[in-house]
Order: sequence, then C-alpha cells, then structure tokens
Amino acid sequence: MTPKRQPSAEQRASGNPATQAEIAHTVKQQREAKKQEKLAEYQRQLARRRRSKLVWWTVGVAAAIVIAAVVVASFVFAPKPAPAAEYTEHDSTGAVIEGVETFENVSEHTQEAVDYPQSPPAGGPHNPYWLNCGIYTEPQQNEYATHSLEHGAVWVTYDAAKVDGDQLAELRAQLPSTYVILSPYEGLDSPIVLSAWNAQLKLDSASDARIPQFFEEYWRSQNVPEPTSSCTGAIDGPGKQS
Repeated sequence: MTPKRQPSAEQRASGNPATQAEIAHTVKQQREAKKQEKLAEYQRQLARRRRSKLVWWTVGVAAAIVIAAVVVASFVFAPKPAPAAEYTEHDSTGAVIEGVETFENVSEHTQEAVDYPQSPPAGGPHNPYWLNCGIYTEPQQNEYATHSLEHGAVWVTYDAAKVDGDQLAELRAQLPSTYVILSPYEGLDSPIVLSAWNAQLKLDSASDARIPQFFEEYWRSQNVPEPTSSCTGAIDGPGKQS
C-alpha cells in the first residue's frame, strides 16, 4: 500500500482550497524569481569575463603592434653597411704598381710550421687546409692563410696599434666580399700589408690609392697555382666575424 503524503505546513495551516492554491502559486513565483536572479548573475559574470578578455586581447594586439613597429624601425633606420668593392678576376696583366714586391715562392703542402722568407707570407709551402676567407679580429696562422693565397685570395694584414677606428673602416670599405682575408698581424714593419701569391705591397695608410690597384691586378688572379679553388669550406680561424 502506498503511504499517504503528509500535508505541508501551509496546507496544515489552512484547509481552504483557495488558500492552498494561493500559497502554491506564491512558492512557484519565489522559485522562478530565484531562478531568474541566478540567471541574471550568471549573465553578469559572463559579461565581465568577456569584457576582461576583450581588454587583454586589445592590450596584446597593441603591444604586438608596438613591438612590430620597433622591429621595423630598427631595420629602416639602421645604418646600412658599405657595399663591398667590386673587382674582376683575370690573368695578372703585369701592371707596374709602385712599391709592389714580387717573389718566386714554390707551392707545396706540409704539416710542419714554415719559416717564411716574407712576413706576412706571400706564398710558399703551406698546410693542406686553407683559411676560410673573411674578416678576422685576431691574428691567423700563416700556413692556413698562405694556402688561401694559392686559391687567388688577397690577405690584408694590419698593425692593430696603428690601424683602428676610421682607418680600419676605410680599409674594409675597399675590400671585395669574397676571396679576401682581413686580420691583424703581429710584428709588421708597416701599418698595412697586402699579400697575394708571390706579390706584396706595404702601405702607411688606408687612404693609399694603390689599394684598389693591387686588387685589380692580383685579386682572384688566374696566374696563381690553383685559380679555381674555393676560399670557403675549410678552416675558420679565431675571431672570425664574416
């Protein structure tokens, strides 16, 4: 047998059916009001979260725009590097350049240290591996750099105590982008020395007009022992910048 449902407090308080209906209607209204209140609070919280996300999204976009503008400005307003000088590879013409000394060094490989007759070397026995061409801030090993001369490179050496700042920048501006080595050298008897295979020129200043003349005559000369060989892919010396 199903147990009888006990009357609620409101029903026990009044046996009048009309009163009971009114009480039930009031309870329903209260429940609906609470439901609507909860729904309204949820919607307010949802709106706050949306506003918060919108604020952070706006801040993020603004920050990204600022960062992008800074990056673009750094490229636009950064000082442009001086273009590399351009020379043409060819057979040496035999042009007479005042002050250039020429030699008759032999070409052979050795794993031993070499006592070169010129300082810096302008040819002679050298290591089987060559020095990769580029700009160096430290002195380089003779036996590697001499091999690079055999491939047609020009080795530009300078006394770091006498050539720096604007002088060094002027010297760099006259160099081609390939087949050249620039490095300081200890014990030079002149501020700047240009060395090619079996040719050398000693200079007092980076403003000397003979610098481009030397490159025109000896840079990537086809008269070197190995004129078509590479000047990359071997040894990077200390202090390599590019």
